Amino acid sequence: MTRRTTLALAGAAAALARLSAQTSTLKGRLKQSAARWCYGKMSLDELARNGARIGLKGIDLIDYKEWPVVQKYGLVPAMTPGAGTIADGFNRKESHDRLAREMEENITRAAAANVPNVITFSGNRRGQPDAEGLDNCTIGLNRVKKIAEDKGVTICVELLNSKIDHHDYQCDHTAWGVELIKRVDSPRVKLLYDIYHMQIMEGDIIRTIRQNIQYIAHFHTGGVPGRHELDGTQELNWHPVAEAIVNAGFTGYFAHEFVPTRDPMTSLEEAVRLCDV
Repeated sequence: MTRRTTLALAGAAAALARLSAQTSTLKGRLKQSAARWCYGKMSLDELARNGARIGLKGIDLIDYKEWPVVQKYGLVPAMTPGAGTIADGFNRKESHDRLAREMEENITRAAAANVPNVITFSGNRRGQPDAEGLDNCTIGLNRVKKIAEDKGVTICVELLNSKIDHHDYQCDHTAWGVELIKRVDSPRVKLLYDIYHMQIMEGDIIRTIRQNIQYIAHFHTGGVPGRHELDGTQELNWHPVAEAIVNAGFTGYFAHEFVPTRDPMTSLEEAVRLCDV
């Protein structure tokens, strides 16, 4: 073995030791997760293995067939499909029978595997007044809230922006979403507050979160503009946002849903450390 090789191996070992030490020093008051779809160029096994190494507690947006892959690394499938799609959700009464069947099946399966959250959507407006959509979503979610309560699984209605990414989506403002959750009035029906989307639509993120934390069960991140890394190119200061969430008493999952432009695991680890409080 040459001197150069010896030095290189020693350097690699030292770097690995530093990384292990850093991971072990995470405060961990905020349970962090990552959205699977943002890492499509690597296998789920690779994402879960590396995610566990850097301190993640969960992986978001995977279906039941994929749960064992993340669970073997001690990670939780923190968010999984519930019913409907972004465009086709609970704001249409004619969809309620189908969505109720989907939701019952997915909640039952999630409960059996200790999966905490399922995702659902308002649907697009397609000319529908917001008041009518609110009424219809309330009716539809009232049909499925009891099974969520009985099974101990939380239904999360996602807030999305209709300005850039999801034109015509109805649940595009916090006030509309909060009113829906108030009307349904169940501890197992809450909001998925996507910080990326609500920064685009509203801003005033920390104040809004503090005022509405009791209606929020899950968070997603993403840098604005561009939905990329949580770094200096973005307009939000992420550490205070994470701190405000924890200080508000939040105990759920905070999932990174940004598309990396650099080495994906380096970017994810930087985000985890930035949001560790």
